[in-house]
Amino acid sequence: MSSEYGLKRHFNGDAARLLGGKIRAVHPEFDVDGYAAEVERRIPGKELKDRVLVLTEGLRSRLPADFAEAVGILVSILEDELAEGEGMFNVSWYLMPVARFVEEYGLDHPEVSLDALVEITKRHTAEYAIRPFIENHYELTMKRMPAWTADPSHNVRRMVSEGTRSRLPWARTLTLFVKDPQPVLDVLEPLRSDPSEYVRKSVANNLNDISKDAPQIALATALRWSEESPTPETAWIVRHGLRTLVKKGDQQALTILGATGGEHIRVPSLRITPQAVALGDTFAICLDIENTDGRSHSVAVDYVVHLVRKNGRSIPKVFKFTTLELAAGERRTLEKSHTIKAIQTRTYYPGEHVIDIQVNGLVRATDRFDLRL
Repeated sequence: MSSEYGLKRHFNGDAARLLGGKIRAVHPEFDVDGYAAEVERRIPGKELKDRVLVLTEGLRSRLPADFAEAVGILVSILEDELAEGEGMFNVSWYLMPVARFVEEYGLDHPEVSLDALVEITKRHTAEYAIRPFIENHYELTMKRMPAWTADPSHNVRRMVSEGTRSRLPWARTLTLFVKDPQPVLDVLEPLRSDPSEYVRKSVANNLNDISKDAPQIALATALRWSEESPTPETAWIVRHGLRTLVKKGDQQALTILGATGGEHIRVPSLRITPQAVALGDTFAICLDIENTDGRSHSVAVDYVVHLVRKNGRSIPKVFKFTTLELAAGERRTLEKSHTIKAIQTRTYYPGEHVIDIQVNGLVRATDRFDLRL
């Protein structure tokens, strides 16, 4: 259920019966059959978010009018907290309308709603539902975050990081944090070496979001975190949090990650085979790489595929090749396979596609292949 398309198919009458049955166990007046019938009638032709909203509106019309009482019923059906590695999309996906309920109807009851979101996020996620509260009840919501970053639940700690991402996928951009990311960095500070991989991934993604709009602030933060918190956990967050800048060849980001000396690295030979491919085919990238310096260097190698667009122009797409340590004067041969995969978010067009080999952010070799559809 990782994709939006795959997930949306599950929000139907069966999902309504599943969720409604749990509610009826604690609130016998709940009309499960009527709920399921309404959902089945209203969902055809709708995408994920609109399907979830249909289920949410069905809850609102069948639960008590008093919001605190209604949300109390929904919180009472929540089961055990998700363990590390248990995903909201494959274990507790059916709770999405519960989080949406708070998002849609709880803004006039912020205290009750924020308490409910803490419980919901332990069993599902509140990364989307909390965002309207950041926008409409900023001081109250941000005031609670320091306590959440110290919560024993990794799911609650992650809610802080994921919920404050300025460019969270599937969510509206938080423009206040695009303009000023400092409040986000303040709440991320206690999480910069979090023991949970789930939390660390979110912190890294948040830092990466910040790097897209405020690269200098992200770089300064990454450098300070690296110096003040020299742990493997922080190093992982910094490395993944700077990935967009690294792909762009930002020399400061590469220096923070220890990848220096790109000017001493040569790629004397690059071979793309075969040089004519079709959609679904795989081609090989083979290159020789050499350190011409008298000392060793950490080397980050990427390859940039310049994808041809419909108008004949091209846009670069950066892919990770490898990272390695090259001793003084060392030369190696590297190989990588790349498949021209058909995916929903990318349309391929025929023509000559350029591939650049980027070493520590510097283009060191170029070749081409011809895509035939």
